[in-house]
Amino acid sequence: MTVPPEELLPGTRRALLHRLAVGQAAGRTPSLVGAVARGGELVWADGRSMIDGHSPDADVQYRIGSITKTFVAVQVMRLRDEGALDLADPLERHLPATATATVPATAGAEAGTGAGVGVGSLTIAQLLGHTSGLASEPPGPWWERTPGTLRPQLGDVLGAPAVRHPAGRRFHYSNPGFALLGALVSRLRGQPWGEVLHQEVLAPLGLTRTTLTPQPPHAGGFAVHPWADVMLPEPLEDTGVMAPAGQLWSTAADLSRWAAFLARGADDVLSADTLAEMRQPSSGPDEADDWTTGYGLGLHLRRQDGQVLYGHDGSMPGFLASLLVSPRDDLAAVVLANATAGPEVALIAADLIRIVAEHEPRIPEPWRPLAAADPELLALTGLWHWGPAPHLLHLRADRGLELVPQGGTGRGARFRAEPDGTWTGLDDYYAGETLRVVRTPDGTASQLDIGTFVFTRAPYDPASDTPGGVDPGGWQTY
Repeated sequence: MTVPPEELLPGTRRALLHRLAVGQAAGRTPSLVGAVARGGELVWADGRSMIDGHSPDADVQYRIGSITKTFVAVQVMRLRDEGALDLADPLERHLPATATATVPATAGAEAGTGAGVGVGSLTIAQLLGHTSGLASEPPGPWWERTPGTLRPQLGDVLGAPAVRHPAGRRFHYSNPGFALLGALVSRLRGQPWGEVLHQEVLAPLGLTRTTLTPQPPHAGGFAVHPWADVMLPEPLEDTGVMAPAGQLWSTAADLSRWAAFLARGADDVLSADTLAEMRQPSSGPDEADDWTTGYGLGLHLRRQDGQVLYGHDGSMPGFLASLLVSPRDDLAAVVLANATAGPEVALIAADLIRIVAEHEPRIPEPWRPLAAADPELLALTGLWHWGPAPHLLHLRADRGLELVPQGGTGRGARFRAEPDGTWTGLDDYYAGETLRVVRTPDGTASQLDIGTFVFTRAPYDPASDTPGGVDPGGWQTY
């Protein structure tokens, strides 16, 4: 893929290439490809290789491992948005055969002991967020290095015990869980999972170089000896029913397009609102992660430099991959390597984002006044108080509202306008809560009700219907 040289400044491109070169050399990987997208467009891509003059470009395929899971999650959310399933549905509602394996009957039960209920009782949301408690891997042999024909049936990916933790209690990454989700997609669509993926996701988004099996030009996978500069070719197996956990091959160019989709959505694939839902944490991160990582619905979350990056990492024998998106900077980075271990691809991807953000920070859109403003909405703006705590209410585009606490105390949030004259919270504590305007008989806005929290124009305004009432003595000194 040709990247216009004027897209990034020469100093920025030099810093990106330097980071990529250090990653390839220090990681002792046969080759390394990096790419950066900004504003949904590929603006830089380069590669480093052990072979002089033969560095791979953004159109060379690498195996992307668990980045495949982001594609599966999008397929499942499409089915949800169509009404074909609910995330709270038990798996057995759509895959009846999953009722045969068992999970602990109670939260205190040891996995696989005593009376149990079926794996089919696990919910689709739990599988998407890795909170189902399913084992991390299918029973042996090592599925990533052996043919999928060794696991011809879906049941072959569930060991005994199938579940290692009580469902819904903690994050526990599970490759078999996404094999089940792929089978779910296949059963509801009546076609193999890979065919559905091509028809409903890859083709509409123009991801022509993302495939189930390698298509030339593609990299070969290698293991590099830890104590000597020698390599061992890794097997490139078709993983069969485990394919939804990590089968896909792709390129830096295609994954940059995929990152743009994950950030913005596409009407014919999945909406931006649903993708935003997928980025919300589905469970608390594990303590060992020092509360810096989490997981949404098929998307890995990484807290860094005061913001949350999202995407996914991937690994298969012979390959490592990372895709990260920074919504604050409107940037995405992709890093692909053909080594089983060595290069820190996620750290390199994060550094590529940081380099561009520091060298060429995002230029904000120019301020523009609203095209039109409703006088009733303008009358809502200004100072409101929750008890004694002051807040400012701002009118934004599309009739949206933003509540901003003053003085460092209180809860702020953005609110989306609804057709019925209410607003829905989009952030933090008020996410999903309803804001209603309470008016006096003459139509004057007297208070805001946000999920029973009452905001008044004056602190504890005696003219408003404040829960608990206001002391008739008013504000006093003691």
